[in-house]
Amino acid sequence: MEQLLSTIRKCTECQSSLPHGVRPILSASSQSKFIIIGQAPGSIVHRTGIPWDDKSGERLRSWLGVDKETFYDPKVFALLPMGFCYPGTGKSGDLPPRKECAPLWHDRVLEVIDQPSLVILIGAYAQKYYLGENRKSTLTETVNHYESYLPKFFPLPHPSPRNNIWLKKNQWFEKDVLPDLRSILENGHQH
Repeated sequence: MEQLLSTIRKCTECQSSLPHGVRPILSASSQSKFIIIGQAPGSIVHRTGIPWDDKSGERLRSWLGVDKETFYDPKVFALLPMGFCYPGTGKSGDLPPRKECAPLWHDRVLEVIDQPSLVILIGAYAQKYYLGENRKSTLTETVNHYESYLPKFFPLPHPSPRNNIWLKKNQWFEKDVLPDLRSILENGHQH
């Protein structure tokens, strides 16, 4: 795994397409219990080099019911974005993750993880890639029907502050979905 991560961190596949340069950011261990597949690093994460080191990460850790130490332990969580580098900003926030990363690297990383007990799919890009035709017509419906993707996958909305309106409109998410997610994580992670 270390050799593979080192290779990925040197990747320059789409260097010419990235306005802020390449800086592949991910974390994994062959013993990772859970895999979090997100979108792509934002500008803060690009700067610090630490996955989920921003407001989205704070909310995600709160959703998962874990502290920073647990979250950043690669034996507990593999942190694998759809696009490993910061894609830059567009008119309404960050650009979509680069399409090259997941097909190029995901299978190779996932093959080296021994026995993950759950893959958490954050946002529409990860859900489209991993659930394909099985996802519902909207992210809201997909998340609302999370049980149909268990035991392998657990779809979540993106924890970005940009999703505050979605969270207010869909209060069932924090009331019904998150307790189930935390329960799965607690039962699958022996302290």
